[in-house]
Amino acid sequence: MKVPLLDLPGQYQALKSELDQVWFEVMSSAGFIGGARVKTLEEQVAQYCEVQHAVSCANGTDALMIIMRALGIGPGDEIITTPFTFWATVECITSVGATPVFVDIEPGTYNMNVSLVEAAITDRTKAIIPVHIFGQCVDMHRLMQIASERGLYVVEDACQAIGARHYGNMAGSMGTIAAFSFFPSKNLGGAGDGGIITTNDQALAARCRKIAGHGTSKKYFHDEFGQNSRLDALQAGILLVKLPHLDEWNEQRRTAAKSYGNLLEGCGLDLPEERPHNKAAYHLYVVKAKSAAQAERLMGHLKDNDIGTALYYPLALHEQQAFTKNPGYVKPHLPVAQSCNERTFAIPCFPGITRDQVNYVVDVLESAL
Repeated sequence: MKVPLLDLPGQYQALKSELDQVWFEVMSSAGFIGGARVKTLEEQVAQYCEVQHAVSCANGTDALMIIMRALGIGPGDEIITTPFTFWATVECITSVGATPVFVDIEPGTYNMNVSLVEAAITDRTKAIIPVHIFGQCVDMHRLMQIASERGLYVVEDACQAIGARHYGNMAGSMGTIAAFSFFPSKNLGGAGDGGIITTNDQALAARCRKIAGHGTSKKYFHDEFGQNSRLDALQAGILLVKLPHLDEWNEQRRTAAKSYGNLLEGCGLDLPEERPHNKAAYHLYVVKAKSAAQAERLMGHLKDNDIGTALYYPLALHEQQAFTKNPGYVKPHLPVAQSCNERTFAIPCFPGITRDQVNYVVDVLESAL
């Protein structure tokens, strides 16, 4: 049996006629940039995420970078964030000249440990970027209390968490502003890059739109320097086809995750923990081995048996060479994040995965263990 880490060809086949029609209509009209599809997607994503405004852009990384600029973050500012995520989260901070300040993560959820945030705040702190890693929300209830008390922006990096909830609130609706990615592997993915920004702040949304569109709100008239970050009509059309299926797909991910939790209990691996007040979207189902050597062996065994797997993540951000090679850099001691290096890996948990496939993954893992 073959079980991929993510079955995008299967998703395409299930929606083939609708997706092919989008391709035909966009190519026939030659309306490649902007237009009704992009506007409709923004409206529907805003409605889905339960916010007032959504601003599309070229990708999730751009979404974060545009937000940094829109909030006026720059040199001298400190941004508190997590060391356990994809590189883009810190890239957006350093791109505007600000300094990332890392706090350790929770075991089990791998999310930012909110209890450590207050101690990391200084008079230079301007914002906090929580990442809803693997599709489970950070403790936003407590984090927003801290941010409100200290007058700080909260930028939700929700790139892996569209459709996740925290105390009933949608990911991307709780902070000052949020970023999502439509990279093909995401829960809602396009056929290329794409991203969107969500917020309830009308002025902030307008500023993000201006920055994403070359610093203009009127064609050929520019009152600031922006950038070119547009979501094209083809991607918008594809996402509009997929969006109505998102809740069902997320439930299928949750069902698979629940099965793994039951079947792998007591196997010797650390399994993901879902907090009672959360409804995770399970972008990935990530387990933690006892050592890097064990993880390598288990992943090799999975691959030998045609099961998709990958490390998430092989090295914590604060240990990356881009930081450590800089003179004067003092690497913080973040033991939980560091304990994940080369030990946390994903097993298949995609929409449409069958119970037989789940059982096969479990049998192969248990045989190796």
